[in-house]
Amino acid sequence: MEDKIRVIVFEDNRDLREGMSFLLQATPLIDLVGAFADCRDINALIPALKPDVVLMDIDMPGMSGIQATPLVKALWPAAQVVMLTVFEDEDKIFQAIRNGASGYLLKRTPPGEIIQAVFDVRHGGSPMTACIARKVLQYFQEPAHAAVNDYQLSPRELDILKGLVKGHSYKLIADELFISIDTVRSHIRHIYEKLQVNSKTEAVLKAIREKLVPE
Repeated sequence: MEDKIRVIVFEDNRDLREGMSFLLQATPLIDLVGAFADCRDINALIPALKPDVVLMDIDMPGMSGIQATPLVKALWPAAQVVMLTVFEDEDKIFQAIRNGASGYLLKRTPPGEIIQAVFDVRHGGSPMTACIARKVLQYFQEPAHAAVNDYQLSPRELDILKGLVKGHSYKLIADELFISIDTVRSHIRHIYEKLQVNSKTEAVLKAIREKLVPE
């Protein structure tokens, strides 16, 4: 028998939180393990409740959902975060994705599609409201204006960036290039500085969009 999907909801609007809770509790194979108005206690909640899926609002008091997303991933890497929000501007979409979100739904999404998104993301999908998916596609389809030399990446840094794009671990990159993991980390810090990014996900997105490494 398939295990139930453990779900947490973070939503500051009481009516929406209660409505979402009722919907999830009424769905077979979903186990709602918590519904909270803010992320104040997230450091304790995530390790204790071990969610498979987190439905995350963005605009909450104290800590925003975008700020909370990387904490969820750090505290419980197996958790998949789906943003559930009214915001559809590109800055918030890509910031959420860079911070580790696996899906992005607008609150006007029909209840049945939200439930389906929980199952989809649990099984490796990346559910997005149609207009959000279009924005993501348009982002990657826009012509790139930068060239490799604009960032002055060294041949070694390009090799390491190519490894990151392939999803390789630091250890695998080090083994392939016959260098130490500490050296890989040092190069990655320089790559972040040159690309003006703050995370591996952001570096990979930029490398893919601007074709910084050969396919």
